[in-house]
Amino acid sequence: MSSDRTSSIARVLERHEKDLLAGWIDGQLQSVGLRRDLIDETVLREQSRQFLRLLRDATATGSDDLRDAAWEPVREVLGAVSESRARLGFTPTETAMFVFSLKEPLFAVLRQPLGIDTRALDEHTWNATVLLDRLGLYTTEVYQKSREDVIVRQQQEMLELSTPVVQLWDGVLGLPLIGTLDSARTQVVMESLLQRIVDTGARIAIIDITGVPTVDTLVAQHLLKTVAAARLMGADCIISGIRPQIAQTVVHLGLDLTTVVTKATLADAFAVALQRVGLSVVRSAAPR
Repeated sequence: MSSDRTSSIARVLERHEKDLLAGWIDGQLQSVGLRRDLIDETVLREQSRQFLRLLRDATATGSDDLRDAAWEPVREVLGAVSESRARLGFTPTETAMFVFSLKEPLFAVLRQPLGIDTRALDEHTWNATVLLDRLGLYTTEVYQKSREDVIVRQQQEMLELSTPVVQLWDGVLGLPLIGTLDSARTQVVMESLLQRIVDTGARIAIIDITGVPTVDTLVAQHLLKTVAAARLMGADCIISGIRPQIAQTVVHLGLDLTTVVTKATLADAFAVALQRVGLSVVRSAAPR
């Protein structure tokens, strides 16, 4: 699409901007796919007005490359629209229709000055179609990236919630692990544990793997890394939840966990931890 053709679209937008905006907004409001439960009419009108004005300014420069600086304001407003609709729960199709719905009123406006000049009408219609299609695809790209960012953030939040570090006693921390222990989760576990060691000055940390379904070479390496990092912070680790099946697997794989104190249950590990900090639990006298 040449600069002359882009400029011709700009002239149409400038001459008929008011009528075009009214027709576009009416079309969106009457659309059966409009999510009135997700977007307010006032917001829709403002987004449409702003986009149409910026589209007119960008096409007036004669540039047809959406990557040019002249198109940056258009990209910004479309990015904001796409990101907001992604957060609100719109689908990619519903988001892209914000741009695609401009075609019908724009084509209607193009037919007015061109009359029966079918060749010119076809050319202008095609140029407008190509431009709006590219802008519509841009909204889809931004929408997809926004959704991916949301998913990554939610995954990170879930990882943090699934690795709570609790203070069992003064100087003793507990870290219950449930589910698979991969590299990403190990990093979160390590950061959470080290931060709590700093915050509380704990000397002992119990890592309970009762909820970890299997322990293989990779899981053992992750555990040893966490133990080593805790030791550098001045805290010893005890691994609890070593079930018979896990013990057999560790021996069969030839994994070396002899450098770490391991216990079958969390209760046993807690008893060892109390001894190391110079405490003990005794049964009180029975009430009379």
